[in-house]
Parts: sequence; structure tokens; C-alpha cells
Amino acid sequence: MKVLKRTCLLGIIAVVAPISCVLVAKSKIVTDKTAGLNGSFEITKSGLPVNWIFYTSKTVSSGDFDIVIDQNDFKDGKQSLKFVVRKCSDKGGRLSPGFSQEIDAVPGETYSISFWAKNSGCEFIARVGGVNAFHGDCRTMVKSRENSESWRQFSTKVMIPKEMRALRWELNILQPGTFWIDDLKIEKVTNQDIWR
Repeated sequence: MKVLKRTCLLGIIAVVAPISCVLVAKSKIVTDKTAGLNGSFEITKSGLPVNWIFYTSKTVSSGDFDIVIDQNDFKDGKQSLKFVVRKCSDKGGRLSPGFSQEIDAVPGETYSISFWAKNSGCEFIARVGGVNAFHGDCRTMVKSRENSESWRQFSTKVMIPKEMRALRWELNILQPGTFWIDDLKIEKVTNQDIWR
């Protein structure tokens, strides 16, 4: 019986491993351990902010868009992240322009997530929640088509569900236009801050 259980587990691992490789191949990430979350997108390498997983025009075959570091329009620091989208899928995830991040977390921990955005013509969606190696429990933080010429803040709090081992945050552009994002924060909340 013990041998059978081990065989089944190895079979599951063999099936899951190739899927993970495909997902990684559909995105681009440049890391810099000294940059932290880099939520104001100040540190860049190879034209992209470090420490984020990007769905670029090279990995999203159905899209026509540019990811730009905008030093003329920003909320925090000296630059913001800008998506100029001419064509895109409305499916979201790795099929649409966007980016994501996963950070280690413990079930029961609560996190505060916030970012500032401007929008001209795009529909965008931000999702957040807990994930593990096999599935996730993410919800929509915001989904909007509203145009905004000035910076607008979006925020939420999320508790990591039982059996989840990481917090996942993801933003996608679902309709062409121009979208800016800056000052993205993901912070662990102490018990006294949960209900503020």
C-alpha cells in the first residue's frame, strides 16, 4: 500500500512539472534580490521593472502592446509603469498584457494590498488571493473601464486561506488603451490593523 501511494505521488509530480514550465515560458521575469517588491517600479533591467512576472508582447502572441517605464507621469518615486495596448485578449492571466507576483505566506495571515492607477480607454482587472502548488483562491480586487486622468488609489485586505502557501497578485489589461500603475504595496497586516 505504501508503494502505491508513492507511485501515485510521483505520477502527480510528473504531470504537474511540465505545466509549470509552460507557464514560466509564457512570461518574463528579471530578479534583483536587493530591490525588494519594487512596487514603485524604480529598479529596472532589460527594460522591465525587476521582481515582477510580466506577460510581454513576446509571450502574449495575440497581443500588440508596449510596456513602458514612464518618467513623465508618476505617483511615487521618479517613474511609473505604463501599458500602451493596441490589441489584446479579454481572457486575462497569461493570455493578456499584464504582470503578477507571488510571495510566501502562511494560512491565516492578512495582507493589505494597494496601488495607484490612471486609465485611458483600457479595461483592467486586478486579482488577489492565496495559492498553493495545485490551485488558488483568488478574488477580483477591482475590474474597471472607468477613465481617470488623475491618479486613483485601489486597496483591499485579504486573509490567506487554509492550505494556501503564497499570496498571488495579478493585473491584466483586457481592452486596448493606455494604463499607468505606481506605488503598489503588499504588506503583512498586524492583528491590530486588520479592521482599520
